[in-house]
Amino acid sequence: MFDSILALFKGAPPETELPAADAKHALGALLVRAAKADDAYLFEEIEKIDAILGARYNLNPVAAAKLRAECEVLEQAMPAVEDLAGILHDAIPASERVAIVAALWQIVFADGVEVVPEDRLLLEVEHALGVSPEVSKKLHDAAMREL
Repeated sequence: MFDSILALFKGAPPETELPAADAKHALGALLVRAAKADDAYLFEEIEKIDAILGARYNLNPVAAAKLRAECEVLEQAMPAVEDLAGILHDAIPASERVAIVAALWQIVFADGVEVVPEDRLLLEVEHALGVSPEVSKKLHDAAMREL
């Protein structure tokens, strides 16, 4: 604690411990990455991330927001999408990987706009998770209809 106080006076930010790079945090970090792909991180996207994490892991709104905040830290520390998707690929069964891509498309459309960087990110994730382009296109269209 004393070191943290000294760091404030020295102008150095206190070190933040990274959350575990488990499937739960990897999913949250990918959701955050998808929300930020268009260089905007809007309330609608944050709200949708919290809802997805809350539903998937049976969390109340406060716990979901706390998990998202941890995932934001992990997302900044892990620049490679392949690393995050790889954690999910190894930790979840193939049947759940489609649900991950569906959740990511929901984040893309949470702000009502789809842009090329978001499409590129989803292409990387679907490839890393082994979800076919045809299945992803169906998930894309379903998320777009929810607008």
